[in-house]
Amino acid sequence: MPAEEFRVEAHRVADWVAAYRERVAGFPVRARVRPGEVAARIPDAPPDEPEPIAGILRDLDEIVLPGLTHWNHPGFLAYFPSSSSAPGVLAEFVIAGLGINAMLWRTSPAATELEERMVEWLRRAVGLPDGFRGIILDTASTASFPALLAAREATGLEVRERGLAGRHDIGRLTIYVSEQAHSSLEKAAIAAGLGRSGVRRIATDEAYRMDVTDLAATIRKDREAGHRPVMVCATLGTTSTGSVDPASAIADVADREGVWFHVDAAYAGPAAMLPELRPRFDGWERADSIVLNPHKWMGTPMDCSVLLFRRPETFRASLALTPEYLRSGVGGVTNLMDYGLALGRRFRALKLWFLFRSFGTDGLRRMLREHVRLARSFAERIEADDGFELAAPLSFGTVCFRATVEGGDAEALNRELLEAVNEEGRVFLSDTELEGRFTLRLSVGSVHTTAEDVEAAYESLGRARGALTRGEAGH
Repeated sequence: MPAEEFRVEAHRVADWVAAYRERVAGFPVRARVRPGEVAARIPDAPPDEPEPIAGILRDLDEIVLPGLTHWNHPGFLAYFPSSSSAPGVLAEFVIAGLGINAMLWRTSPAATELEERMVEWLRRAVGLPDGFRGIILDTASTASFPALLAAREATGLEVRERGLAGRHDIGRLTIYVSEQAHSSLEKAAIAAGLGRSGVRRIATDEAYRMDVTDLAATIRKDREAGHRPVMVCATLGTTSTGSVDPASAIADVADREGVWFHVDAAYAGPAAMLPELRPRFDGWERADSIVLNPHKWMGTPMDCSVLLFRRPETFRASLALTPEYLRSGVGGVTNLMDYGLALGRRFRALKLWFLFRSFGTDGLRRMLREHVRLARSFAERIEADDGFELAAPLSFGTVCFRATVEGGDAEALNRELLEAVNEEGRVFLSDTELEGRFTLRLSVGSVHTTAEDVEAAYESLGRARGALTRGEAGH
């Protein structure tokens, strides 16, 4: 494509993206297609002749958009919203235009050094002390895996060289997470050869925080059985409820037992930018590794997950491998490929550079503070409403709640309520299970969400509950 044609088409695509962002609130949040419906409208084989960008954009409108769940919709209040701020979108365009592979320092010195500096900016913004370095990966699931490999290497078992298969000189390797911890830690254990049976799910208290007494007792029991503890993970902002494990007390146990201390702050980590919330993170500064995701609660487009660590040499020892064709002969530099599984690496640091410079840390704090305020306001409405109840304490921007019913099937009511609200299309909520009970979740974290959107969620819930309970009475 000649430069002048590219310029014209780039403007066309930019106009399409800008128009989509203006009109996204008019779509139902959740896709309304049946399985296979989108694929049925796409030819089985690619075209032989080139097609114009205008035609591709037309099909984007007619075929793709109806099959999307719109994560940038202001009514997207499910899971943990991952929204794209305008500066982040512009950064993605620049990233694609540059086409950088930041695997070695010499393959893109600026990409490497900007990534190191952006990790430093984020570290400072959330109040972590000097001594942490890090890299930017795609998601927390990917980031947790090298953290576990480094923890395994730190045991001195020489797994990098000797592997695990057929070895009789070690017991079962174990890691410790709460009952509320994300499944990515369990998946990492599977991939790292520990198996699901090596994952210990520690009990939680009434606020869904890890029970440190149970943690210590479980580690002690495992040691007595000849097992080898490898990692303890505290979750600061769990997926179901946003609960906060007592990081300081967990760090005490990890120190005493000589076990790697990992912190999963993928969701809530950015909230440490707020002075009033930073006490909830007490103890995370003692971690060996921390993961937090700017793409969850900072308006950074997918994907952008930051892995921080204290012992870079341990990460390198577990994964660094440089074939002859990649040897550069340049000393005293960082080769980012040495700290994760991937060789090729996108220029993700540009997204944080655009974001921090466009918002400023004060602007990011205002956004986070407003999200917390909106969630608190919604929780207060739920608590004051006789038709609903809170299901968990509020920690950040995620509210867990249920509809109540006297003499009826509360489980069925809540399931039908969630489907009715989501089918209405103005907002999208998700669910979880707490103590065996179906529970609704509303999570505020999108750069596009306003008080009006949260109010719309409350009103939709009220309408749906009224209709469902009247229907039960009529039946």
